[in-house]
Amino acid sequence: MSWLSFSWGYATILFLLLLAVLAFHFFIGYLFKKLSPKLEKTHFYWDSSLLKALTFPFKILIWVLVFSFVSEALSYHFENETFCSFFRTIRSLSVLIFFFWVLMRFIKNMEIDYVKGQRKKKRAYDKTTLRAVCQISRIVVIVIAFLSLLQMFRINISAVLAFGGAGGIVVAFAAKDLLANFFGGLMIFLDRPFNVGDWIRSPDREIEGHVETIGWRLTRIRTFSKRILYVPNGVFSTISVENPSRMSHRRIKVRIGIRYEDSAKMGEIVTAAEKMLRSEGGIDTDMRILVRFDEFGTSSLNFLIYCFTKAVQLTDYLTVQQSVYLKILEIIERHGAQCAFPTTTLHVPEGIRTLES
Repeated sequence: MSWLSFSWGYATILFLLLLAVLAFHFFIGYLFKKLSPKLEKTHFYWDSSLLKALTFPFKILIWVLVFSFVSEALSYHFENETFCSFFRTIRSLSVLIFFFWVLMRFIKNMEIDYVKGQRKKKRAYDKTTLRAVCQISRIVVIVIAFLSLLQMFRINISAVLAFGGAGGIVVAFAAKDLLANFFGGLMIFLDRPFNVGDWIRSPDREIEGHVETIGWRLTRIRTFSKRILYVPNGVFSTISVENPSRMSHRRIKVRIGIRYEDSAKMGEIVTAAEKMLRSEGGIDTDMRILVRFDEFGTSSLNFLIYCFTKAVQLTDYLTVQQSVYLKILEIIERHGAQCAFPTTTLHVPEGIRTLES
């Protein structure tokens, strides 16, 4: 009879506790739901990101803690010390997992919310730096969680670190390429020779395209043929990298030839061409502009056109270059000259008879 009364008493307590936890569970969800719109309106990113990171893990933690406390109380009542210590360990481990889970979610939410905020405000942001900060933050959280886990199970951290120092030498030799790529990626994040979205090329290797992602081991590049090129980060420490995306101007450098019989008109053509370039809207007149007769070709007299466009994008640059070329052709025709084309003159000595003769 005592056992029956004991069972009904505990069942009543458990039922009431379950109702209380369930009510608290829905209250937390309601509270977070009410706070979320208010935090979204603030100028900060961390508050709403932290709230979203806390919501679901906190609800799970409540149930785990209640389950562990109830189970520990039952084990204590039945004098089972093994189960008591087991549930205490479960409770400590769940708290550690909770903080690890929240921090990882917080980092991810911060990255997403920051990108959305910058795009909404139409502001430029450095994708490479953002990705590097988030990845380093994740590594720090993982290391701290791992050391805390060792401390929880009473493992000597000093011995682990000492073993890691001795074993690190062996690992370094076994994974030297992996480490070279890791530190190569670190140098990319620190020096920032290029960012995600940049157009890069290397004169030393057949590497050219737009950077899509920069990882700790590989950099993914989309070539102009729309193929994916995976380049180990260690390669960038041994080659020269050109970043055309950061150019301030694009250059027009071309030689145009006229016929030798139009040599008397060369001076007027060159003067008119230079005047045209200085009045062309797409040409930066603060940069060097050169139009000079500089070469006696095999079948033409050539003059050099050297200038810089304000346009950097390829389509805009080609439009300006096309306008310049068409106006150069108009200038040549207006002065009564013609563009030269390859010709060959054959001199036949006197006394040689041809088939017709």
